[in-house]
Amino acid sequence: MKIGRFQKGERVFFGVVLDSEVIEIPEVYSPDRIPSYEEVHELKSLKILAPVWPTKIIGVGLNYKDHAKELGLSLPKEPLFFFKPPSAVIGPEEIIYLPPESKEVHYEGELAVVIGKKLYRPKSYEEVEKAIFGYTCFNDVTARDLQKKDFQWSRCKSFDTFAPLGPFIETNLNPLNLKIETYVNGELKQNSSTSELLFNPYELVKFVAHIMTLYPGDIIATGTPPGVGALKDGDVVEIKIEGIGILRNYVKNYSER
Repeated sequence: MKIGRFQKGERVFFGVVLDSEVIEIPEVYSPDRIPSYEEVHELKSLKILAPVWPTKIIGVGLNYKDHAKELGLSLPKEPLFFFKPPSAVIGPEEIIYLPPESKEVHYEGELAVVIGKKLYRPKSYEEVEKAIFGYTCFNDVTARDLQKKDFQWSRCKSFDTFAPLGPFIETNLNPLNLKIETYVNGELKQNSSTSELLFNPYELVKFVAHIMTLYPGDIIATGTPPGVGALKDGDVVEIKIEGIGILRNYVKNYSER
């Protein structure tokens, strides 16, 4: 089931996507809930928003073996994670702004886990699976020059518009072997599979939930495969993940904001 977040006029609501239609649902984190069909919209009449607004975004670094090799870094023995602020979130078809503080902003296509139930210190992977609401596409936009300069990842990951998310959440998906691709201006830049992840989504959720409470809507971005590269003014960047869809965003200099 594909679930999205939409705007029509001043109204913002969640809905189940069925081909060209959207059926409103009152409770987003209830994937087993049967839609009422009381309010049905044409998808083309709606603005598609980021499918959730998380309390926190947890990114995972060096979680594809080839990406670590690409950067000349050793594989971590435990998940290496960082935070991106909710203020960085944008939805599909929105603009990534290149900040004047950076001269080298990179795309990073990723599979993102969407949490559906409060979770802290799960005792089993069954508990972890029940807490996962679904999966969506994520672009972990990064100011690479600032990452190298700062020797830590807070500033380089946190600029406004640096967390594109969407277009929809797929609630019925096996995340262990999904094709993941990134295109810039139609040219394939990243081409891999989630089968190449060092730590799979279930392991990541369990690890993070033993450190902090996860809440409905929270995002864990599972890391990016090889092929990251720079974005420039005028680019169109697309993250495509099997079974989910395409997250498309446009790139502009901050001066155009």
